[in-house]
Amino acid sequence: MNQYAVIFDMDGVICHTNPYHAKAFASFFDKYKIPYTDKEFEDHMFGKHNSYIMTHFFKRNIVGNELLTLEGEKEALFREIYKDEVTTLPHYLTFLADLKDHQFKTAVGTSAPRANLDLIIDALQIEKQMDSLLASEDVKLHKPHPEVYLKSAENIGVPPSRCLVFEDSFSGVTAGLNAGMKVVGVLSSHTRKELPPCVHYINDYKEIDAATVRRLIDG
Repeated sequence: MNQYAVIFDMDGVICHTNPYHAKAFASFFDKYKIPYTDKEFEDHMFGKHNSYIMTHFFKRNIVGNELLTLEGEKEALFREIYKDEVTTLPHYLTFLADLKDHQFKTAVGTSAPRANLDLIIDALQIEKQMDSLLASEDVKLHKPHPEVYLKSAENIGVPPSRCLVFEDSFSGVTAGLNAGMKVVGVLSSHTRKELPPCVHYINDYKEIDAATVRRLIDG
């Protein structure tokens, strides 16, 4: 039987964490007296790596140890805010179980730090259902570069042409497409028009199943 795989981004795809990241960044930027707007969060935070976000909002390059320190501070704020709020997008766990019942390989490829990934995976108790878990520390180049998706495919032993990515951000969809994979746009953070063209779109996981995933990959 031909092997298929589904690779999930995490923020905005497994869990709708963006409002909690916004709260954490608002508190963080207030401390450092950094101005921001909701529109800037939408354009320059969601789906972006912390190195980009920090550099944009501080209006100078944030790299090296300074990036690690500031990132650690902000992400600790996020985990404190979100730790008792972890929940999936509607019907995600049912969809994941359907995929596993049909022998799909499954993975997570996120730009978030490993500690955030661990928090969510542990809270949802889905580690055993994932064949690969990659976070920010596992790659050198971040989305829209395809490294995290190509490395995920390599880890699970499925060629990119037989992988379907679930993404919610412009940079994330671009990363999946750059990896030579088909992408489902998850409309938790953006509209269809705000994303690169995807092979399919969903508002939540009641709108898709394993049979549809197979058709999309084969299509």
